[in-house]
Amino acid sequence: MALVKWDPFREVTTLQERINRLFEDAFPRARDREEDLSPGVWRPAVDIYEGETAVVLKAELPGIKKEDVSVEVKDNVLTIKGERKAESEIKEEMYYRRERTYGSFSRSFNLQYTVTPDKIKARFKDGVLEIEVPKPEEEKPKQINVNVD
Repeated sequence: MALVKWDPFREVTTLQERINRLFEDAFPRARDREEDLSPGVWRPAVDIYEGETAVVLKAELPGIKKEDVSVEVKDNVLTIKGERKAESEIKEEMYYRRERTYGSFSRSFNLQYTVTPDKIKARFKDGVLEIEVPKPEEEKPKQINVNVD
């Protein structure tokens, strides 16, 4: 019978591996960075911050034309959709490396309050889409004059 030296940390390492596998199964993601770079798989980066009068969303959309982007609000959800088209004049076999991603995208964001879509402003400049969603005006107490007869 062979003698096996006991390693108290072996069980901890096994537990860590099991936990890692559990998270990988629950939240799948590309195992290799190259898989993330396949055509049609991309999500533009978006910053959201609150100003004094509006909530502002800024989305990075480099290489996209204004005509290829749409912004819509429905049921208090703001959705940005668009498409970055691949450069068709360059043949696939001519590339040494291709890291930029192309294809359709859609990002949706829940708004905290009911908004009037007509008051939303959007600007597109230098590959950045900026959307201003005005905050609702606070209801102020109204003074009512009472006439005494």
